[in-house]
Amino acid sequence: MKRAFYLLAVSCGVTFSGQLHAQQPTDSLPTTASLQDCIRYALEHQPVIHQSVIDEAITDRSVKSKLADWYPQVQLDANLQHYLELPTSIFGGNPTKVGVANNSAATFTLNQNLFTRDLLLATNTAKDVRKQIKQTTTRNKIDVVADVSKAYYDVLLTQQQINVLSEDIVRLERSLKDAVNQYQSGVVDKTDSKRATISLNNAKAQRKSAQELLNAKQAYLKNLMGYPANIGDIPVSSDTTKMVAEVNNSDTAVVADPHNRIEYQLLKTQESLLEANVKYNKWGYLPSVSAFVNYAFAWQNQSFGQLYSNNYPNSLMGIKLSLPIFQGGKRVHNIRMAELQLERNKWDFETLNNAVNTQYTQAMAAYRSNLNDYLTLKENVAMAQDVYNMLQLQYKEGIKTYLDVLISETELRTAQLSYYNAMYQVLSSKIDLQKALGTLTVNY
Repeated sequence: MKRAFYLLAVSCGVTFSGQLHAQQPTDSLPTTASLQDCIRYALEHQPVIHQSVIDEAITDRSVKSKLADWYPQVQLDANLQHYLELPTSIFGGNPTKVGVANNSAATFTLNQNLFTRDLLLATNTAKDVRKQIKQTTTRNKIDVVADVSKAYYDVLLTQQQINVLSEDIVRLERSLKDAVNQYQSGVVDKTDSKRATISLNNAKAQRKSAQELLNAKQAYLKNLMGYPANIGDIPVSSDTTKMVAEVNNSDTAVVADPHNRIEYQLLKTQESLLEANVKYNKWGYLPSVSAFVNYAFAWQNQSFGQLYSNNYPNSLMGIKLSLPIFQGGKRVHNIRMAELQLERNKWDFETLNNAVNTQYTQAMAAYRSNLNDYLTLKENVAMAQDVYNMLQLQYKEGIKTYLDVLISETELRTAQLSYYNAMYQVLSSKIDLQKALGTLTVNY
């Protein structure tokens, strides 16, 4: 028995630990989080997405609540009353008290709707109503993916800027040391060391500003991801290899198609619902039909203590038809209003087509412009590095002045910072382009 209990405990522990391991990717981030990891986390924890999922559940329950009226409706009505003064009726010209002082009744009613326009509308639109709320969730997910991607790249860019400034500080400290040594040797005057000190202080101040800015960008990324604020920074990947690969991974020959946009799909669903609303108002001329069965218990007695000793039940069944005949033109106005709403929705398609074309044109122009800047600055970095290396050697040999080295070092730092900024701009504009094309995926 002890051995069996031990085996059972071990099996449960393995199963439980396996479940925890399976849940870990969605509940936490790995040691080094890629963009996909952050997006996956955001889709699991972002409050807006949770609200959208809850809205889907609410909508589903609302649809089921309306469709429940197709089922038989059973109701109980009960009452207990005591006459303080019995009612009076006239028989042969003589007023006579009728009835008994105590009455009680209980009525069971079974009603079955056979045809109503409300239920017909609920049945015909149930699928589209559910589709609409799911499309809304998809639209929110697209926004989250776009925002998290941009914020992730922004954090990564700032980290790279800090790295560039740190490398620059190392070079400046080395240059300062060389300038001091040459001054002490009497080769140069004190100007070179002062210039080196000024540049070093400026670089340290710039790095400090970037570090503070990184904290703010980390907080913004956490907010977009739904990441707890009291936990440390998000461990974003510092490898820019994937970022560089993503820069050129875009087809600039693609033409925008509004049908791919979630906004267009939402408008199509809205159009279906408005068409159903027009039919609903036209059905206002149709009757509502239902069948019913009533069974009533009736107790009457002059003595309250004996009230429930005698029962005089009654029952009936029938069909009820309700047909509106004249409503002051209300139905005509409702029909016309529903038709105008449908007509207005068609202009929303026109507005969306124009907006998609504008967004696509702007996003494509920004992407191509930023891509050109990125490629140009990439070449500049390589050339600035060569110039700095050459001038550094010539300065040590006494051929060039320290001012030439300082200028080349500044140009190198500027080129590197501009390069990473251009990388962020091109990746950010690429996300805008994918969003305009409707190709930004939310399946992570």
